[in-house]
Amino acid sequence: MSEEKKPQDPSIEEHLEETAPAADRTMNAEIEALAAEANDTELSTEEVSENAAATTEAAPAETTAVTEEAPVEKKEVPKKDYTVLSKEELIAELQLLIKNERVTDIKDQVEEINTLINAQFDAAQEEAKQAFLAEGGNIIDFRFFSPLKKEFNEVYYEYRNKRQEFYERKRKDQNANLRERQDLIEEVKALRNELGGAESVNTTFNKFKDIQERWNNAGNIPRDRYNLVWNDYYFHIDAFYELLHLNRDFRDKHFKENLDKKLLLIERAEELGAEPNINKAFKELQLLHRMWKEEIGPVAREYSDEIWDKFSAATKKIHDARDEKQKEVEAVWVQNLEQKNEIIAKIKEVAQDDIKAHKTVQDKIKKVEALRDEFFKAGKVPKENNEETWASFKEATKLFNHKKNDFYKSQKKEQYDNLAKKQALVKIAQEHKDSDDIPGTLDVMKRIQADWKKVGHVPRKDSDKIWKEFKEACNHFFDRMKDSKKQANAGEQENLEKKQALMKTIKEAKMTGDRTADLAAIKDFIEDWKAIGRVPYAKKNIDQDFNKVLDGLFKQLDIDKKEAELIKYENRMSIMVDDEAAIERERFFIRKKIDEVKAEINQLENNLGFFQHVADDNPMVAEVHKNIARHKEDLNMWKSKLRKLRMAITESQKVEEEETATTEDTEDTSDS
Repeated sequence: MSEEKKPQDPSIEEHLEETAPAADRTMNAEIEALAAEANDTELSTEEVSENAAATTEAAPAETTAVTEEAPVEKKEVPKKDYTVLSKEELIAELQLLIKNERVTDIKDQVEEINTLINAQFDAAQEEAKQAFLAEGGNIIDFRFFSPLKKEFNEVYYEYRNKRQEFYERKRKDQNANLRERQDLIEEVKALRNELGGAESVNTTFNKFKDIQERWNNAGNIPRDRYNLVWNDYYFHIDAFYELLHLNRDFRDKHFKENLDKKLLLIERAEELGAEPNINKAFKELQLLHRMWKEEIGPVAREYSDEIWDKFSAATKKIHDARDEKQKEVEAVWVQNLEQKNEIIAKIKEVAQDDIKAHKTVQDKIKKVEALRDEFFKAGKVPKENNEETWASFKEATKLFNHKKNDFYKSQKKEQYDNLAKKQALVKIAQEHKDSDDIPGTLDVMKRIQADWKKVGHVPRKDSDKIWKEFKEACNHFFDRMKDSKKQANAGEQENLEKKQALMKTIKEAKMTGDRTADLAAIKDFIEDWKAIGRVPYAKKNIDQDFNKVLDGLFKQLDIDKKEAELIKYENRMSIMVDDEAAIERERFFIRKKIDEVKAEINQLENNLGFFQHVADDNPMVAEVHKNIARHKEDLNMWKSKLRKLRMAITESQKVEEEETATTEDTEDTSDS
């Protein structure tokens, strides 16, 4: 039936007027609900970019087919600074996200965690590989296993499985929705056969409204079937209107209701142009476009282009604001790119510096680790530069690792040379650890310990073993030396007690007045004293006390001071005779005293040259002559001590030679 013909029954128009929706009240309520929905579900910047095409496509005709699905409601999950987290913390964060959030809401967070933790695992693997190669390992034998990597993979696979299950359910739901919408299209097609009288028209129109409501409530369908299904639906809707026995007044009324609804959408879109939250405005705009295309029917053709132009203008304003916001975000990305390129350049600079020592390597590792942390904290870069930047970063770190590896390879030969040197020192320590010559071996042990410190690093796999062998040999000797000292100390304590007793006896002794007999008695005391032996080092002053007692005895005798001094000196030499170092110090001391006394005599004699015309009985001149005579006596004394010291050394050497010869004769006899 043509649009010019009117319905035969006025009740039809009356009924339609009663059942027509209250456009203003219903649309305002829907728009408020959309605003609340958009406020709760904001789009990220990337999602805004992806969905922009849906609202920028021109649609001058009111029956244009829908080309995109309705935006899926997405919860904005706050992001953390994952770059500062350790591997353990990243795994815990991923587990928390999977447990508490929908898999469709955490894609960005999961991918960032995946990138960061894999970078940490790669760095750990590379470090382990370089250490393995530095120790002399073969690259084909290198294996790396991390329990944390296994744990992360299990958690990540759980996320992938849940995501896959979600999309599988979504696919099934969309297919079910497709079948439902196809059934609704069939119901619209069937309505044409039900049209008849006035009562039939009312009933059919109510069924039509019910179909429309069920169509609007039906869910999304597969994207590849979207245009076909929507075009088919609207084709049969238009056909239904054409066949419906309605007059032109009803068509105009229906178009008017749709026009009122779309004008409300335009009004709301224009209000969104002043919304400061661009993401929120764009999200609600998406929902408005969905209502415009999917839920509201056509309008009269004379208004179609006009209202679409208004709606497009409001849409463009929001798009322009979004574009400005996007430019700001992209400007930050460019800054991040510049910062990351600077970091990569610094890593390359560190890698190109010469490596000369192990400490240098460790310092460089710390620098690269710090730069690596800065790189991950720098933020996102433009998508077109992402892969290139990441490749450059990996290349720079790889260059440093190769440089480090080359250094340790060059150090390998030196380390094995050091190992040979330390093995030689271990051999010396083991050969001397049981020696009975404690003083001589002590010098050897001190020398090889000093040499050990001068030798550089050895391969790590041999380090602990070679040090343990050297330490055990040295400790074995020093333990024996301590035991020897303990035994010697026990004998020295006994000697101290004997000398204390002898000291008491000497103090109580009385001189007879017979010079020869008394001198012989004193010499006997001296011999007894020498025979006792050494005392503890802390009590060595007892020898000085003994000399003081001798001084008292010599005073009782009519004996020359020089002779008494030489007798006491013989006693002192007997104490030093077994100590080569002490003898050498004594010889140096005596020679020094001789030189000093000679110099003093020369100075005094030179001073006399100033008194050539002064009488010898002048007090000053007499004092100089007296000092010269005293110094000459001292000089004779020191020379006598030096002669006795030399005689003692000669005698000691002769005794050693005789003992050696006797030992050799005994060994020859044993061999024969």
